[in-house]
Amino acid sequence: MRFLPTRNTAQPAEEAVDALPEDGAAEVGGWSVAARANSTVLVRWAAWCLLLLGPVLGAAAWYSMPAPASALRQQAPPGQPATGSQGAAGFAQLFVGAFISAGDGDQARLAAYFPGAAGLRLEGAPGRRSGEQLTVVRLRQTDRDVWSVTVAARIAGSAGPVSPSPVADGRRDPKAEAAAASAGAVHYFQVPVAASPAGGGAMGYVALAMPAEVSAPSRVEAPVLVYGPARPALPGDPRTQAVAAFLASYLTGAGELDRYLAPGVRLAAVSPAPYTAVTVDQLAVEGEHGGEGSASVPADGVRTRLLVVLRAASHDGLRVPLTYALTLSSRAGRWEIASLDGAPAEAAAAPVPGPAAPASP
Repeated sequence: MRFLPTRNTAQPAEEAVDALPEDGAAEVGGWSVAARANSTVLVRWAAWCLLLLGPVLGAAAWYSMPAPASALRQQAPPGQPATGSQGAAGFAQLFVGAFISAGDGDQARLAAYFPGAAGLRLEGAPGRRSGEQLTVVRLRQTDRDVWSVTVAARIAGSAGPVSPSPVADGRRDPKAEAAAASAGAVHYFQVPVAASPAGGGAMGYVALAMPAEVSAPSRVEAPVLVYGPARPALPGDPRTQAVAAFLASYLTGAGELDRYLAPGVRLAAVSPAPYTAVTVDQLAVEGEHGGEGSASVPADGVRTRLLVVLRAASHDGLRVPLTYALTLSSRAGRWEIASLDGAPAEAAAAPVPGPAAPASP
């Protein structure tokens, strides 16, 4: 057989390279090799970004979920206190004032506070009595949104207080005496008030019942104070001289107040001056146990607290008893006012003794 030589159509490698475009970027399916490499890098970076952002996006989606309805109901409106105690106290005070002066035909006025008052039976003319000196003396929370408010008030009648009069046999009339005592006494009314959000960031209130008259709050025993027993203010005591000069300037405007104050203390005198003269009657000094006084001033930097009982003469000549709690400090051989205390200082409670250790054999 005779083989005919075949024609080799393949080009040498050098010729194939020379056949590429001059810019060196081979075209494959419309994309260059460099473009495909760049897209691969971009895809790789996008995958890494998604992996890194996955936890962040998941947490954002979790916290953006709406809160349950129960949680929303427990949140207070923006700008409003969660308790509403201050508003409940004022609402009860207004209700008691309207209740005291109410008479026949005032059902609608009371129903604005307590809806059940619309069906009440009221007696007497409206305004026959009026409440004076109304003030809240007790406030306690009885439920989540319910407050029990106790309001103190004096009741004034148009006919004036009833005067007791003796009967024929010379004895006092108990009913007349009770009426007179009630007319001059302070009455206490307890009002249950419910508070709830009323929309627009405001709180709404409603009484759950009519006011109930209750007894006066119990008086507690006064705590033990740091001061010794009250004694007459001795004129020769430098502490008497210091507090008398300071209080005269503070209450009557006599002299410069700063000259009696310790360095760094800032106080302003009462203005306009309500009194014309001051007389210091008694002192109760910290650490004193008897009626002893002192004619000397200790070294600089010593501080002491005391209660000052005085009488201040008003512009109409009436002498008014006043009490001040002061702290004095010594400097340059004299006492100066270190502070005008807001309340008398309470003595530190004595430590409670623990159980005695058992004796060793």
